Amino acid sequence: MQPPISISAIASVSAFGASTEKVWQRYRDGVPLFSEFEGTLISKVASEIETEIQQIIDSNDRYKNVDRTVLLAILAAKKGWEKLDVRSANMGVNIGSSRGATGLFEKYHQDFQQHGKVSPFTSPTTTLGNISSWVAQELGANGVTIDHSVTCSTAMHAILNGIAWLQAEMADGFLVGGSEAALTPFTIAQMKALKLYSNSRHRMACESMRFQKKENTMVLGEGAAVAYLERGISERTKAVIAGFGFASEILTHNSSISENADCFQHSMQRAMENADLKTVDAIVLHAPGTVKGDIAEKNAIDLVFGRQLPLLTSNKWLLGHTFATSGMLSVEMAVLMLQHNKFIENPFFPNARHLPQELKTVMVNAVGFGGNAVSIILRKP
Repeated sequence: MQPPISISAIASVSAFGASTEKVWQRYRDGVPLFSEFEGTLISKVASEIETEIQQIIDSNDRYKNVDRTVLLAILAAKKGWEKLDVRSANMGVNIGSSRGATGLFEKYHQDFQQHGKVSPFTSPTTTLGNISSWVAQELGANGVTIDHSVTCSTAMHAILNGIAWLQAEMADGFLVGGSEAALTPFTIAQMKALKLYSNSRHRMACESMRFQKKENTMVLGEGAAVAYLERGISERTKAVIAGFGFASEILTHNSSISENADCFQHSMQRAMENADLKTVDAIVLHAPGTVKGDIAEKNAIDLVFGRQLPLLTSNKWLLGHTFATSGMLSVEMAVLMLQHNKFIENPFFPNARHLPQELKTVMVNAVGFGGNAVSIILRKP
């Protein structure tokens, strides 16, 4: 029988800040921290994070030519790493990104259009694979380093990769997560071209889980989040991965999802079977704030759970949609709710049931363009 895979540390950098205590307080406050960029609301990392990023750049000249995705990932990894006492050389790193080195790539492309030539740093610093390798070098890890993009479910697929490597005993530990720094005019224009972006200037601009809305309300965010996975359970275990499931579906449009989110139905069912459970206490939805995306996921949940509907919530109404990072931010939210035995309500959805005496299991959902859904079930150690 395989030993359980546990989360021994988890950390993030986002609009909420970088400390676990501050992140939890922000969830309890329930106030979105959106700011305006060229007439559009975005979710930018907190000001103290900018200071810490600059400190990383100043610490070594080699960091002056890397992309913001790398710097955010390094900072999140260091925040998680400082909570551990890990000396194993056989530690893997898998931190993916949906868009990768967006800011740097756009800068180099603009230089090429203007001058017809580019810096020799262009190729090595804009390849997707440089995120995990830079983090591994910073932490002194020499195990396998993997980067990938499964769009908005990237960080959750990183968890799946970590589980597989650990169960195969090809690594002693795995640092998994996502990093996204896509707050550029070009990327925001892409979301607006898809007619997904919120037109609101209100504080509650991202109406994630307001299932009655008639317009899309996505707000784009940036940040990085990582978790350290290990085999077994120890005194430092934050949560145990009780089950996992994944699925994809045939789509009729590059950004569409079926009416009842077939991919989510299968990923949730497989996660429940893997965990040998009939239901869970709560679900952190992917719910990006789009009309079709939100209601399709809710339809899938209704079909899978029926009358045993768990408590439902999300966090994009607070943090915006951070693409690849979003799934790990949801995992962090789930871990914190389990640790504090407190359910964070979503203001747009009134749950019909109350919090159980003890919050024991939380499912986290994520899906990306292409219908690649992942569902992870976490339980208390």
